[in-house]
Formats: sequence, C-alpha cells, structure tokens
Amino acid sequence: MSWPGSISVAARRGSVGDYIELCKIRLVSLVLFTTGVGFFVGYPGEFTPTAAWLLMHTIIGTALVACGSMAINQVMERDTDALMRRTCTRPVPDGRVGVVEAWVFGLTLNLLGVGYLLFVVNGLAAALALLTSVVYVAAYTPLKRISTLNTIVGAVSGAIPPMIGYAAAEGELAPAAWSLFGILFVWQVPHFLGIAWMCRDDYARAGLQMLPVVDGDGRLTSRQIVLYSLLLLLASLLPSLLMVAGPVYFSAALVFGLAFVIVGLPLMVSRDQRSARQVFLASVIYLPLLLVFLMADRL
Repeated sequence: MSWPGSISVAARRGSVGDYIELCKIRLVSLVLFTTGVGFFVGYPGEFTPTAAWLLMHTIIGTALVACGSMAINQVMERDTDALMRRTCTRPVPDGRVGVVEAWVFGLTLNLLGVGYLLFVVNGLAAALALLTSVVYVAAYTPLKRISTLNTIVGAVSGAIPPMIGYAAAEGELAPAAWSLFGILFVWQVPHFLGIAWMCRDDYARAGLQMLPVVDGDGRLTSRQIVLYSLLLLLASLLPSLLMVAGPVYFSAALVFGLAFVIVGLPLMVSRDQRSARQVFLASVIYLPLLLVFLMADRL
C-alpha cells in the first residue's frame, strides 16, 4: 500500500525520511532538552526511578506535540519555503509529501501528544503543550508575513517547553518555572535575529517581515541584539536569586552572560554577516552551557 500521491517505489521508500524531515528533529531536540531541564528544576526531592518514568512520559508527549507543530508549520509556509534557497527542498514545497497528508500527519501527532500528556502526566503539562502549539502555528507562523513582532511571538512559544517539564514534575508553576521561561524567551531574540540577519536575502525574497529585512542599515537589529543580550544576563541570574541554584551556577551565568554581550558588540559597529554569524554561534553555545550548569548545580 502506498501513500496518496506516490508515483514510484523510490518515492515510497523515501517517504519515511520525508515525514521525519517534516518534524524538524534538530529544533525538537532543543525543545525536549529544555523540557527536561524544567523537569529537573521542578522535581522535588531525589531523582528516583519513578521520576525517570515520569520524565520519559513527559518527553514522549512533548515530542509528539512538537513534531506535529513543526509539520503544520511547514504546510502553512509551503509557498514562502518554495521561494527560499535554504527551504525550497523541504518535503511539502518540493512535492514529496502532499498538503493533505502533511496536515493529517501534523494534526494527528499534535492530538496524540496532548492526549498522552493529559492522561499519563497531568492536565497542566498538556495545556501548556497545547498552548505552545497554538501560539507557534496560529500566531507566529502567519505573523511572519505581516509584522516584525513575529520574533517576539515566536519566542513565547519557544519559552514554554521548560514550563511543561516543570509542570509535569511539580504539578504547578512556581516562580522558578517563570524564571526558566524568562531565560528562554530573552535568549531567542538575539538567536533568531542572528539567523535572520544571515538569511535576510532569502527572507526578503519570500516577503517575510523579519527585522533585519526591513531594517535596511541594520542599526535597529544590532541594538536589539545587544539590548536583549543584556536582558538575558539579568534573566539568567534569576534561578540563583530565587534560591533554585547556588553560587556555582550564578558565577557561570554571570561569565557566560557577559561573554555573550561582548560577542554582540562588534555587530553594532560593523553590521556585517561575519558579526551576525558570531552572535548566532555564541547563542548556540551559550544556552546548553548555561542549562547544563543549572542542572548540575540543582542535582
């Protein structure tokens, strides 16, 4: 039996990989990592086998919702994806997966994930996962065509996963959970502005309203990157101020935060691709290091 629209054995054999590609596994991996961090921060007492099972169920449910959201996002963006060099070969714009099939795939994964979290973990975790998906596909995705505020809205959906983990572990959202939300929210702005700067020709070709596209000389973008880097430095200290983490994490957060700010400063002067790429690479290194120190200090 073949998928609808398949035309050859080779296409059928490649369909599994195409559906996996719809899930954007690298982005989902980050979602699951931050979900796990939230769980570790929120779990009371020692990490027992019971906790490990609960974490596994949380990861499974969150993964299903995240993969479904990524698939729906690609269906909704198929027209703009087809206009950009870096995305034109994705399964839907390239025609390897049909629009209807991709919609069914994404919605099914979403519903399975929310249901799994609801019945196996708890209602709060399920509600947060559903909220993440709704903000991502119903607000962030269409807003990319309309307003530069899409980055802020997208940062909201990207900052909720650690709260899912915290809610799964604790059953409620304490100030520590909101501190994790703050770190992830603020981090995403310089991270995604760095990406948008490097890819702004592609985004402009597709008509997407990313800040580096509409900000001709890059002054506003570079200022936003430095401003949010400074805010990130402050936000990263909140876990220690809330007594969730100790002096080891505080010291690491201070050093990493200052380093991230320093990396962004040359962009304000040169406003070139090289400096934007340095901001992006620094953001990719910064977040895992910070969260690993937080978990190590917590454990």
